[in-house]
Amino acid sequence: MIQLRAALDWLADGQNWTGAHGAGVLVWQHLWYSLLAVAIAAAVAIPVGWWVGHTRRGRGLAVGVTGAARALPTLGLVTLLGLMLGVGLQAPILALVVLAIPSVLAGAYSSLEAVDPQVVDGARASGMSELQVLSKVEVPLGMPVLVGGLRSAMLQVIATATLAAYVGGGGLGRLLFLGLKTQRYDLMLAASLLVIALALASEVVFTLLQQLLTPVSARR
Repeated sequence: MIQLRAALDWLADGQNWTGAHGAGVLVWQHLWYSLLAVAIAAAVAIPVGWWVGHTRRGRGLAVGVTGAARALPTLGLVTLLGLMLGVGLQAPILALVVLAIPSVLAGAYSSLEAVDPQVVDGARASGMSELQVLSKVEVPLGMPVLVGGLRSAMLQVIATATLAAYVGGGGLGRLLFLGLKTQRYDLMLAASLLVIALALASEVVFTLLQQLLTPVSARR
């Protein structure tokens, strides 16, 4: 309880939020790393997932790849990439992309598989091309499931982006490592609370987005 009170006092002190290494800058860095990693993962995984979900081909391979990627130890991957690429953002961003791809890929192909086959068959029977079926029927109807995959990826990445500081990056991991080095457990707890706050904010945003993209009939 004493450490929690000290952490809250640290967060309430405005001086700790200013400056180049203040909490305000570190929060934005942490959020930026997370958004960048998920965006790159989405650019890679969503087209592949849509192809798998639409054609019903390669699902076993996709499941195997996502399972293998989830089994990779993120800290070990960051360390390996850090040794290969050097100090900076490249290593942690690549590691976070690898972490995010499984959830995004699973959400992408599952979003199309969740669409009622009768609706897809009806679209084909009406004369739509395969591209039209994908873009005008399957993707819009499956969007809530895809957002669920992005939501899961974002949550995992926010929780893991603290490792960016391990190889010289910024973000809230700086406060964690600084607190560990100086035995400032209140500082570590304050950083953890900020990470939790970012994760909760992400959950709220994606939950609202899922609700907005869910058809009215499905909500009922």
